[in-house]
Amino acid sequence: MIPFKLSVISDEVSQDLEVVAKFANHYGLDGIEIRTVWNKPPQQLVGDLSQIKTILRDYGLEVPCIASPFYKANIDNISEIKEHLSILEKCILLATSLESNIIRVFTFWRKDTFWNFMDRILELYKEPIKMAEENDVFLAVENEPSTFATNAKKVSALLKKVNNPRLKAIWDPGNDLSDPDGENPYPEGYNYIKEYIIHVHLKDGIRKDLGKYEPTAIGKGEVDYLNQFKALLRDGYKGYLSLETHWRPEKKLSEEQLVTPGGSSFSERGKEASAICMENLLQILRSL
Repeated sequence: MIPFKLSVISDEVSQDLEVVAKFANHYGLDGIEIRTVWNKPPQQLVGDLSQIKTILRDYGLEVPCIASPFYKANIDNISEIKEHLSILEKCILLATSLESNIIRVFTFWRKDTFWNFMDRILELYKEPIKMAEENDVFLAVENEPSTFATNAKKVSALLKKVNNPRLKAIWDPGNDLSDPDGENPYPEGYNYIKEYIIHVHLKDGIRKDLGKYEPTAIGKGEVDYLNQFKALLRDGYKGYLSLETHWRPEKKLSEEQLVTPGGSSFSERGKEASAICMENLLQILRSL
C-alpha cells in the first residue's frame, strides 16, 4: 500500500493531456499537476477547461496543484510584476475551475542575496496574498535556486515573516542539490521547512559543484528519499507527492529547460523518463 497521494507534472510526460492521463492511470496515480499542456502555460489554459475537465473526469484524476511560473520575474521590472499578477489571476481561475486550491509561486530571479531583498519580496507578496484570501486558495513558495529563495532555510524565513496561512511551501528536495549555499535536502532542508509544507515535488540528481547538479532518475541520485518519506509519514503529511522528473535518458536538458520547463522540446522522451522514475519511486514507497 502506498501511504501518500501521488501525481505527476503534466509536461514531464507529454504535452498531450490524454497521454498524461493514461500514464497516471497506468501507475495508479491520484492526480495530474498542471504545468504546460498542448504547448500552453497554465495561464493560457482557461479556454481549454472543458476539454481538461473531460479528460480528468474520464480517468478519475484530481489536480493537486497548478505549477504556475508566478514571480519568475525581474524584481525591479514594474511591468513584469504587473504581468505576473495577471498570470496569477488566470492561474487562480484555472485552479478553482478544476477544484484545486494550490498555486505554485516563486520569489523572483536571483541577482543578489535573498536577505538583501527579503523586505522587497515581502512587499510584493501583499497583493498576491490578498488575491489568495479572496479566492480561498493557497500560494505555495518553491525553493528554487534560480530565484532569491534558493533553499528551505530562506523559504521558511520568508513564510515565518509573512505569517499568513495563505502562503505555504512546496518542498522540492531535488532542487536543494543545486542550492548555491550547499543546503542538504534531508534532514537539513526538510527540518527548516516541514511546518510549512503543503505540497511536495520529487526529482533527483548528483551534486557536481556548489550550485550545480546533474539530474538523474529518482532513487539514483543523492536525495535520501527513503528517510525523507519516513519523516513525512512521521510528521503526518497528508498532501501529494508530485513527480517532476527533470531528467531524460540519453538526452541532456539544457539549463534553460530546467529553469523554465515547458513545451514539446522539454517533453521529448519525458514519458520514458517518467516511467523509469515512477517505477523507482513506487519501489521506494512500497519499502516503507
